[in-house]
Amino acid sequence: MTGSKPARGRQRSNGEGTISGPRKDGRYVGAFYALTTAGTRKRVYVYGRTREEAHGRLVEEQAKAGRGIPVPDRSWRLGPYLDYWLENVIKPTRRPATYALYKTNIRLHLVPGLGKHQLKRLSVPVVQSFLNGKIREGQSVRNVQILRQILSAALSRALREELILRNVARLVELPMWEPAEVIPWTPTEALAFLQAAASDPLYPAFVLLLLYGMRRGEVLGLRWVDVDDETLRVRQQVQRIQGQLQFGPVKTRAGCRDLPLLGLAKDALTTRRTAQGIDHARLGSAWTDTGLVFTTKTGRPIEPRNLVRSFTRLCEDNGIRRIRVHALRHTTASLLKKLGVPPRDAQVILGHAHVTTTQQIYTHVDEAAQRDALTRLNKLLGGNES
Repeated sequence: MTGSKPARGRQRSNGEGTISGPRKDGRYVGAFYALTTAGTRKRVYVYGRTREEAHGRLVEEQAKAGRGIPVPDRSWRLGPYLDYWLENVIKPTRRPATYALYKTNIRLHLVPGLGKHQLKRLSVPVVQSFLNGKIREGQSVRNVQILRQILSAALSRALREELILRNVARLVELPMWEPAEVIPWTPTEALAFLQAAASDPLYPAFVLLLLYGMRRGEVLGLRWVDVDDETLRVRQQVQRIQGQLQFGPVKTRAGCRDLPLLGLAKDALTTRRTAQGIDHARLGSAWTDTGLVFTTKTGRPIEPRNLVRSFTRLCEDNGIRRIRVHALRHTTASLLKKLGVPPRDAQVILGHAHVTTTQQIYTHVDEAAQRDALTRLNKLLGGNES
């Protein structure tokens, strides 16, 4: 039996294991050799307060080895593993904005709260308690869900590397999160805004945001080489990441799209090119040639936050209901819906990766449309028009 002294004259097999103790701390130690994830053999130790407990754990670990489950080649704590995963898995494969988001949450929350735990001993109650505590501290449910998402992604990688046997983050339960309702502008509000913004230097950018539903970063990353007499090509975006403005590919593959250059946009961009030419001529060699459509007066990229500030100021100064800049995409989608544009066509225009995203926006029915639909149903069923 495992843990017993081998019979006299019999050589103990390499994986049979031993139990010794008690040690000075009162615990018993079980040990055996097993194959590691690196393909080498390693001496594995288990501990118990009694010989029977140590024996049970030894048998359990030996059974895993017998099923071909290797043991980790090193004993990871969660903190160092998250650092390893971030730099060797996420950084080479994900967008810079995703890497920055993960790095910030790991540094500020996951490592301080869970980093000292042994990776293979991380449990559902420990993770559940940690995330519950974040909610009690005042973190939004959405932010806590992001923490779980990051942790789960890291543990999924550890699972594939055969460092753990299950992903405990997937078993944690959190409250449901409901995004804030987006109430897009009506056609009247959208037109009023464009009229109010007509004299603003960023008016052409607002035209692109409303006419095509482009993302803020896509508009500010637009280059003149992406524009000709017939077509506007969306190919890159600009974002502020870890304190620096960075250019990169658009959010999804579907985000790379060619849009017809229509009259409203063509006129606005012609005006923009003229104004930029004046700035270039005035500055001469001091002009920074970035090739961008939207720049500062010296040719440099526009800070995304400055576009938001201009948008907010125009709304407030002209008594227009303020919405988020990103909600202009919802406005474009809602206007396309009112015009009867099929969701699949709207998906291509907006650059959504999945038509389900477009359909979710399309299912937003404003009060006027709801009243109209029910009024027509009321009439069909013989009701009064009042």
